[in-house]
Amino acid sequence: MGGLNYQVEHHLFPSMARPNLRKAHAIVLEYCKEHSIPLVEMNLLSSYAVVMRYLNDVGLSKNSDPFVCPMVATLRPRS
Repeated sequence: MGGLNYQVEHHLFPSMARPNLRKAHAIVLEYCKEHSIPLVEMNLLSSYAVVMRYLNDVGLSKNSDPFVCPMVATLRPRS
């Protein structure tokens, strides 16, 4: 997938050579499992579908905020 399947590892270890990201992936998976951190993995077609759905939601909605992030929304204090 051109390295997109190691996006998390790339951002955790930006200077790591791409061939080593596979090894880092196993370490990241183990760490996330031990600390109950959700890590979503999907195939290329599914990832494109997620992006297209988001872009359509943002682009087609009149009152949509393009900077809405579901994670931020859960952490934002409500007034």
